[in-house]
Amino acid sequence: MPGGARLPGPAGAAPRRISFARTLLRTLPVLLIVAGIVYDYFTPSAFTAAPLFTAAPLVAAPLYSLRGTALTGVLAVGAVLMVHYLLDIVLKVDAVTESVTVATAAVLAVLINILVRRSHERLASVREIAEFAQRAVLPEPDARIDGLDVAARYEAAQADAFIGGDLYAVQDSPYGVRMVVGDVRGKGMAAVAAVAVVIGAFREAAEQEESLEAVARRLERALTRPGTRHESPDAFEEFTTAVLAEIPYGEDIVRIVNRGHPPPLLLHPDGTLVTLAAESFALPLGMSELGTWPDRVLTARFPRGATMLLHTDGLSEARDPRGEFYDPAARLAGRVFPGPDALLTALAGEVRRHTGGALTDDMALLAVRRV
Repeated sequence: MPGGARLPGPAGAAPRRISFARTLLRTLPVLLIVAGIVYDYFTPSAFTAAPLFTAAPLVAAPLYSLRGTALTGVLAVGAVLMVHYLLDIVLKVDAVTESVTVATAAVLAVLINILVRRSHERLASVREIAEFAQRAVLPEPDARIDGLDVAARYEAAQADAFIGGDLYAVQDSPYGVRMVVGDVRGKGMAAVAAVAVVIGAFREAAEQEESLEAVARRLERALTRPGTRHESPDAFEEFTTAVLAEIPYGEDIVRIVNRGHPPPLLLHPDGTLVTLAAESFALPLGMSELGTWPDRVLTARFPRGATMLLHTDGLSEARDPRGEFYDPAARLAGRVFPGPDALLTALAGEVRRHTGGALTDDMALLAVRRV
């Protein structure tokens, strides 16, 4: 989409469809009661609309409040009794059985509503705790740091998850603005613990170490230090891919150290895109027992108005239903965005559409623009 960050498709079409479906679903209990009245009144007495009347409060239970669910149950029971009264069959065995069945369903609906409400409250509490955990481990970077516009985004593959094995951090240090984006191998709490180790070590090293290579070595030591690895059959396979960047004060350059991670992308103001690929191979962090290679810094121009994108492989390895990968370099070339946040919003939306809304891996995005 050259010349801007507009996204294809009619704006607001999906939200309108969702809103219409929700409205229809919430009116369903009333429609069931009305349909039950018509069916019971205009069909022979051998036919019964009990399934319609009993379904009304049960459908209302997960959708309405406790008061609304109880009111729906009362209306369903009242509708049954009214039809029986009009047909003069209130005391007949079949009519009494139908009334008792609907009343039982109404009571069950109230109990279901109470249970659903309690589950929602517990889920809301868990979500709140997860949000606090994310802010503690992955705090949102400042939007402006020393002449740089900054935006970060974390997209979890698992619904209702807030943090996993992807990470990002930005630190204003005596040597320039330093940042890291990484991806911890594995899932679950072990990955979250490794994220905390990497970010904690990065913030300390970014303040103290004079070179970006020294920062990378500190992260290596932090991950291989005794006590940081989890005792498990595949503990020897634990590692973290990461890319570190440094933007020195007063210089239109960026320095990159890459440890087995997808390379950053530099988008110039005219839409020209440059891939900041490492010149030499380097192992991910935490794999020093397999061998050591000296970290080599890649230095590239970072002119004013340019935007640098750092990302995890959740972006570059996102697949569509046919198995084709999303190629961020090809998708971004020739495009211009008003700012880092607009860039990340466009990317997140495109990846969701590319995968059909089903991400298979978490995705961390960090965009920095020199202003």
